[in-house]
Amino acid sequence: MSGTTIDPRYPIGKFESHPFDQQLKEKLLRDIKFLPMDIERAIENLDEAQLETPYREGGWTVKQLVHHVADSHINAYIRFKLGLTEVNPTIKPYEENDWVKLKDIDTVPINVSLTLLHAMHWRWHATIVDLTTEEWQRTVYHPEKKKEMSLWHLLDLYAWHGRHHVAHITTLREQKNW
Repeated sequence: MSGTTIDPRYPIGKFESHPFDQQLKEKLLRDIKFLPMDIERAIENLDEAQLETPYREGGWTVKQLVHHVADSHINAYIRFKLGLTEVNPTIKPYEENDWVKLKDIDTVPINVSLTLLHAMHWRWHATIVDLTTEEWQRTVYHPEKKKEMSLWHLLDLYAWHGRHHVAHITTLREQKNW
């Protein structure tokens, strides 16, 4: 890694979509199942000042990241449920940068979002763990991106999303020697 600079916005790299693969599916399902524990380990023993530290200059604080993952993955869970119960439903985009500025982000302790992540990821994993290959090909329509997305693509995306934000926190910890 000598001589290479990691973009602090993308410590594990930008998202790259992968074709359906049984072995990869098992890994991505584990990522969904264990994300709440991964976040808990990443923030373990951080004090309030550390939680209020941005992961990079101009970036969100650790606290905002934790709340954001909960918000994002609630939307993901709903998108999966819609995709499994409706034919190519249109999903609702949201302004994540505006969501992290809402009052709950500052006033609600992150353990509430962690509890939410544990409960919701348990339900989410239980919903998708036994999907058939055909069910993974079901789609939702994203109006902002103007394209259909398969549930497989969403699994790949949200598994990456969780690892991406955990890496924001762990990279910050390494940089600060926390």
